[in-house]
Amino acid sequence: MSSDLIIKKIEKLYNSKILPKKYFDILENFYLGYKDQVKKVISEENIYNIFNTLIDLILDQFKSPFIFDPYHQKVTKPFDYQKFGLDFVRPLIDFENSKLFGEDNLQKIAKQLDNNENVILFANHQSELDPQAIGLLLGNKFKKVADEMIFVAGERVLTDPLAIPFSMGCNLLCIFSKRYIDIDPKLQHQKQIHNKKVMTLMSDLLHEGGKVIYVAPSGGRDRKDENKKIQIAEFDPQSLEMFYLMCKKAKTPTHFYPLTLSTYEIAPPPEKIQIDLGEKRIVKRGSIFISFSKEIDMEKFLGSETADKIERRKNRAKYLHSIVKEEYRNITKG
Repeated sequence: MSSDLIIKKIEKLYNSKILPKKYFDILENFYLGYKDQVKKVISEENIYNIFNTLIDLILDQFKSPFIFDPYHQKVTKPFDYQKFGLDFVRPLIDFENSKLFGEDNLQKIAKQLDNNENVILFANHQSELDPQAIGLLLGNKFKKVADEMIFVAGERVLTDPLAIPFSMGCNLLCIFSKRYIDIDPKLQHQKQIHNKKVMTLMSDLLHEGGKVIYVAPSGGRDRKDENKKIQIAEFDPQSLEMFYLMCKKAKTPTHFYPLTLSTYEIAPPPEKIQIDLGEKRIVKRGSIFISFSKEIDMEKFLGSETADKIERRKNRAKYLHSIVKEEYRNITKG
């Protein structure tokens, strides 16, 4: 089966004015890049099937955009979006040279969840495909942790037609990121109300217990600096404080772990922060590294002795960021 059928399908959709020019270019380049990267590990027929399905799922979004609930639970029926996302990302990962660090900490996390206690993962964020990358590297050994993980997600992965099919396969707490909340002043208040509603839902989930939640306190993805070196985005003290206070109020105990991801190369973000939806998708097959560091004490850290609350929050954010930054150097040898 010729994979050129995908190009023909994309062209037909564009010529029929179903697919806008912007997304025609993005989708065509996305497909050609994906095919080039995975053609040595999966068959041409599999590439066709994967992308043909993706195009159909994207078309569904142009026709009738999926509306995410503030707390979205992954959709696996009648179509399994979780499985599709994993199947799409799997060929991009060089498992032989990838590595999961901190399995002893993951075992503790699994036990804490079994005891109906909560776990918050304060992490960096590198790729749009991070949820799938985490799920694949945790594998069957920590499948329950991966399957139950809830990701705090910004509006971009909930509104971009190319991202929605992947987002639908994840458990999400859907918020408006601090980075984009002020773009349209007319919608700012409405977005703030939405975020408060999400925080209330998160509070309810924490009261229930047994929840593992991934939070990227930077509010965005890591990017390369002018020297082309990946920089771990700074953690926002206010975001960290908000999550910490919510967890302290919960009826069930909550544990905090730094999580470090090295997933940049499989699907890097645009070089600069992009306001408009519809970013160029570039994928590359390669190795990834994920590390679960030791549980941390949110009350005892370098600078915690200060009486100034604002300074203390800043010091906590710096402390957590330093752990992730140092671990990133360790796992990437960079």
